[in-house]
Amino acid sequence: MKTVLDTEKQQLIIDEGRPLRDALATENDALRLALEQAGIDAKALLVQSGIDAEERQAADRLQHLIHAELHHRIKNMLATVGAITHQSLRTATSMAHASDAINGRLAALARAHDLLTRVSWENATIDSIVRSAIEPFDQGQGHFVITGDDIRITSSSVIAFAMTLNELCTNTTKFGALSVPEGQVRIAWSLNDGRLHFAWTETGGPVVVVPTRSSFGTRMMTSLGQQLNGKVELRYDPTGFVYTLDVPLDA
Repeated sequence: MKTVLDTEKQQLIIDEGRPLRDALATENDALRLALEQAGIDAKALLVQSGIDAEERQAADRLQHLIHAELHHRIKNMLATVGAITHQSLRTATSMAHASDAINGRLAALARAHDLLTRVSWENATIDSIVRSAIEPFDQGQGHFVITGDDIRITSSSVIAFAMTLNELCTNTTKFGALSVPEGQVRIAWSLNDGRLHFAWTETGGPVVVVPTRSSFGTRMMTSLGQQLNGKVELRYDPTGFVYTLDVPLDA
């Protein structure tokens, strides 16, 4: 703790020839006396000052980390939005088609971010991801049958998984099993030998037609396996479209 003497006292010290150390000691004694009269523990005050300084430094570091993480997430989100918009426009057959595709995919992205916010950007259960993705397409009609173990995947994989589910839902309502009233989709997943096995199976729909070209939605579904270090299979069986995903659990 430093004591600063005013100009008048400094001149008095010089005139009287008193050592500066003695004058400072007198000032410190006066300060300690004032603190004691006010009921303040000088040692505790010094300790608390040190703690407060450390807490401010920790708070500054935390704020810096939060800003860096927020910047990183915003950049990733803008990159995703840009890719969705570009690819949707590139493969659309009309502006109306492009508008529907972009709106649907951005809505799916928003739902995935809402889910991640609810779990504080920690691991999320596959059940919660599936139910969030199918909600706009089911609305309590019971066309989806969901079964699976209580398995969590990392936050970095949630968005990719959710976007794939959105493409599956969009395709089945337009061309697949859920394009007819009696159609049904069975969604199931399990854990075997440290690997996640996920299956989307459609039944009761119209005759399956194998696509003649690979759309942006199809490429998005197949890329999920690469992102999660696993493999994806798309089967156009006569009884209905089947999508399977096999990835290590640490995805």
